[in-house]
Amino acid sequence: MFALRWLRFQEALRREGIELAALIPGANLFYLTGLSFHRMERPIVALFPIEGDPALILPSFEIEKAQAAPIPWRFFSYTDEEGPVSAFQRAAETLGVSGRPIAVETLAMRVMEWSLLAQAFRASEPIPAEPLLARLRMIKGPEEIAAMRRAVAVAEEALRMWLPQIRIGMTEREAARRLIQACFAAGADALAFEPIVVAGPSTALPHATPSDRPMERGELMLVDFGVVVDGYVSDLTRTFALGEPDPVWDRIYEVVREANAAGRAAVRPGIPAEAVDRAARAVIEAAGYGAYFIHRTGHGLGLEVHEPPYIVAGNATLLQPGMTFTIEPGIYLPGKGGVRIEDDVVVTETGGESLTAFPRELMRIGESHDS
Repeated sequence: MFALRWLRFQEALRREGIELAALIPGANLFYLTGLSFHRMERPIVALFPIEGDPALILPSFEIEKAQAAPIPWRFFSYTDEEGPVSAFQRAAETLGVSGRPIAVETLAMRVMEWSLLAQAFRASEPIPAEPLLARLRMIKGPEEIAAMRRAVAVAEEALRMWLPQIRIGMTEREAARRLIQACFAAGADALAFEPIVVAGPSTALPHATPSDRPMERGELMLVDFGVVVDGYVSDLTRTFALGEPDPVWDRIYEVVREANAAGRAAVRPGIPAEAVDRAARAVIEAAGYGAYFIHRTGHGLGLEVHEPPYIVAGNATLLQPGMTFTIEPGIYLPGKGGVRIEDDVVVTETGGESLTAFPRELMRIGESHDS
């Protein structure tokens, strides 16, 4: 699998006339090679030329780990005493690429790695590698979708385990801590990101941070979290009522729920990604809350929590079977609160399938059953 992937990447570089790509530890390197490394002060850079085997610049103590991958690496290692400069120079001399643009991960590569590359390869400029990699990664294979199903199942089980623990008066931070414990108890390999568990006015902030503020009766509680299973992620948001909310929130919740349903129903192969955004947004605009839907309808999902395709106005990328992304419309009233409902979907041959199935109706939670 990995041998085929890096060869496909090499061919894509050749078609684009790009002589060399340089990747650092992260999702793209894992996708192509199956290798994961810590990103640290010791640079690790994988080099993919259009001709010949790839090269890997890395600390010498990481070679044994890299040798386990089914990739015909040419290794250029360095010790802590030597430092990485000579390893980069040896790689440049061996690959014979000099004075040419290098394709790099512009969203992830640090100045440190680029400076070493530019000096050793006399690189004239960096070229974004993301478009090439996105075309390879956007359409998921059966084994990738199966891993995402497992990640969704773990997240939903964690949510079921966690909800009975929530009580009015509990702090957001305590609730988040308990959710993290539930994720690992349910079988998560790791968290996809730090969970968002907030209530009251903080729910009006799409990326709010849990605080020591107690959650109060009548407020909404928004929960956005995900887990990693076998390298792939899930991403799930639900909004709950702590006791009985103001009736206005019941109305707003139903608008968001209808928008979520409209977005999911719009998914099918052959339509542009922006059409899904338009379908969800139209429901919220028709209800008079268009100005309060302040972000895109969704983002791609896979090895990373945010990756192409993005479900946003202006994205003409045509949906294809195997693409996976979120649908997460929301309404946010500044200083008052907000509602978001997020599901993970996969494009099928005939439409779309929601990988997430946790109930979308507004649930009342937090009341103690002991009193």
